[in-house]
Amino acid sequence: MILTVTPNPSLDRTYEVPSLDRGEVIRATGERMDPGGKGVNVSRAVAAAGQRTVAVLPLGGAPGALVADLLDAQGIEVAPVPVAGATRSNIALAESDGVLTKINAPGPELSAAEQELLLETVREQSRDAAWIACCGSLPRGLAPTWYADVVARAHAGGARIALDTSGPALLEALRARPDVVKPNAEELAAAVGRPLTTVGDALKAAEELRAMGAGAVLASLGADGQLLVDGAGAWFATARVDVVRSNVGAGDSSLAGFLIAGGSGPQALASAVAHGAAAVQLPGSVMPSPSDLDPSAVTVTAEVPMDRVLKEPVS
Repeated sequence: MILTVTPNPSLDRTYEVPSLDRGEVIRATGERMDPGGKGVNVSRAVAAAGQRTVAVLPLGGAPGALVADLLDAQGIEVAPVPVAGATRSNIALAESDGVLTKINAPGPELSAAEQELLLETVREQSRDAAWIACCGSLPRGLAPTWYADVVARAHAGGARIALDTSGPALLEALRARPDVVKPNAEELAAAVGRPLTTVGDALKAAEELRAMGAGAVLASLGADGQLLVDGAGAWFATARVDVVRSNVGAGDSSLAGFLIAGGSGPQALASAVAHGAAAVQLPGSVMPSPSDLDPSAVTVTAEVPMDRVLKEPVS
């Protein structure tokens, strides 16, 4: 079982539009409503793969009740933490050329009692977990050290933990030595405090995160591919993508693919890239099922192309 923790979940509405024209009336060509949040998306991808997952998340108000109903309909076990504030609602506008515009609400502020209940719920639910995936931004009220506390408690209980967050929350959590961290290129650059222009730059940054405490670094480089750096070495992977429809949740699907395949080594990296590539070819934040995956489109190599210039460099 893969347990996910989403401290700041959302109700996500995605509209497909021909183009985004500011100040004009835009008629959507398609729309979706999904439970949102990075950990929630990991659970959705795990469930789509036919494996058991439990989602721990604070839920409040009518949007929170709808998130729980939507997750239940997808076969995901929900361990809700009741909170006084209403769960946030986010909007995504997906243009026909693949450009995505997102409007993310801040979400409710958690009280001290709600924060402790969230931690206790994670502890209770983690007994049977092969992995705990803690994902996303922290809601108002939670200190940057909150993820570090979760990592420490998870390790004390014998669980492995994967972390997908950024900024001070990531840097604080590294001190607790998470088993895997999954930054994207921007988050990786911010963590080391310098721009990334080549794959080699990304590799050096990932090695620095390992030196800061991460057991392994699974770095998403967007259209350029993914890097996996751990104690056994480094691997670089790419995948053929025919049409990009939406990149919402693609990184979360990638993390799910990595954990489903065991959470270590080049085979897990290949699974991560296959899941991420499948996700970007689906509408909205739809998570890929096994039939959507194309392992033959994935290439994994231990010969990392250090001088390869990133298509989307981070300044």
